[in-house]
Amino acid sequence: MKVEILHIKSHDVLHSISDVSIHTTIEELKEAFIKVKPKYYVSRVSLRLDTRGKSLGDDESLHSLGFDTTAKLYFKDLGPQIGWKTVFLTEYAGPFVLYAIFYSRPSIIYGSTALAPMHRYAHIACMCWLFHYGKRLLETQFIHRFSNGTMPLTNIFKNCSYYWIFTCLVAYFVNHPLYTPATYGDKQVYAALAGFLFCELGNFSIHVLFRNLRPAGTKERKIPMPTADPMTKLFNLVSCPNYTYEVGSWICFTILSQTLTAGLFTFAGAFQMTLWAIKKHKGYRKEFKDYPRGRKSIFPFLI
Repeated sequence: MKVEILHIKSHDVLHSISDVSIHTTIEELKEAFIKVKPKYYVSRVSLRLDTRGKSLGDDESLHSLGFDTTAKLYFKDLGPQIGWKTVFLTEYAGPFVLYAIFYSRPSIIYGSTALAPMHRYAHIACMCWLFHYGKRLLETQFIHRFSNGTMPLTNIFKNCSYYWIFTCLVAYFVNHPLYTPATYGDKQVYAALAGFLFCELGNFSIHVLFRNLRPAGTKERKIPMPTADPMTKLFNLVSCPNYTYEVGSWICFTILSQTLTAGLFTFAGAFQMTLWAIKKHKGYRKEFKDYPRGRKSIFPFLI
């Protein structure tokens, strides 16, 4: 069969291929395209059925898309790409390093007023923050398996701005010489610390489950179900318990540190994760006909 690849805006034919097997995949067509357009690479090329359609999956074939003798596909340049792992490592390394600077070098930030000993609750808050982002860095390097290899390069600036700016705002007030400790003292701080560690363990357990759900080197998708690990039982109630635990961690951190900026960070993160969870939940229900109907997206019995 014959395949024509047209520009998504001008509709000009950019490349035409004859004698193509009907079982040829989109990824193979991309590889053929970049041979004649070497300035592009596979992850930068998007092929679509129409100008307003979604990008076709690399493993889809011409046959599965319903083509018979001829096919017209539309090309869109996705722009420069960067690896997901690189983005994650960069956006998580920033909060780890920046918070450590505010904590370990207060005189640089606050001047001579920072000579007084820091409150021990600020020490606990710092350990929680560094533990969280240290965990994220290790998970990115050794646990996560990414279904998509790359994302647009511009995303790294947006993602890093969010994490890095909020880190500076939170660290500035928690490590400030005039920091006001928790109203209810040790009871408030240590109860929140216990909740924080519980949620961090739960989040880690979910990430391990996700890793084991997809065999290495594949894009296989399955319905996530609870395992023998009791922390994964939350899957009985929500589709994205990793986000549930994540929000829980930051609520506990906010209670522990008792600062407005931590609360704002928690609210912003919870809002964004709720949007992601709703989208993933809808995707699960659409993809898997036997998906458990009793689950919510992120908050049990609510959303």
